[in-house]
Amino acid sequence: MLYIVSITAEIDNINKISLAPDANICLDIRNPSSDAEIREKVVINPRDYIQQEDNSREPPHHFEITWEGSRKKSTLTVLLDRSSIKSVLKKNSKNKAKVKAGSDRLIPRSLTKEDNQSFVPILALDCRGIEPYAFHPLGAEFIVESEGGLMFEDVDMSEADWCDYDGENDIPVSISDFKSTIENI
Repeated sequence: MLYIVSITAEIDNINKISLAPDANICLDIRNPSSDAEIREKVVINPRDYIQQEDNSREPPHHFEITWEGSRKKSTLTVLLDRSSIKSVLKKNSKNKAKVKAGSDRLIPRSLTKEDNQSFVPILALDCRGIEPYAFHPLGAEFIVESEGGLMFEDVDMSEADWCDYDGENDIPVSISDFKSTIENI
């Protein structure tokens, strides 16, 4: 199943908010067959793949778990490029025409000033036997570009608000009311 993590925020004097390419991802997950089996604040490093044994048909992935009573491993893969997202969309879709027409809106991208207070996809996850249901900023996942072009790295959105000052361009920058959602596609 394909899951899309989207964010929204009220932004002031900011061109864009991007997920850092090397950011760890923190999620709450559950067993889709049993709401009682959950794991909170699972941290996934998208740079580290779990390789399977030679006799396994399972492709490399970023996280795996074997739920209680199950013999098969459940996996989660962070999709890092447009072609892998489109491939999963195509494979999982029951209505291929609908997916083809709307797939670009599901491709992760930066939140821009034009998106102010709208949900924007920032992350795509291919999950097999895992249902992610909450995204948690850890403290250094985001890069913010001010309207003046100054880059702020390791922006901490764990408190849902952030502010700083672009001294080069003499403007305050801020993010407030930061929220995230996870949608099953």
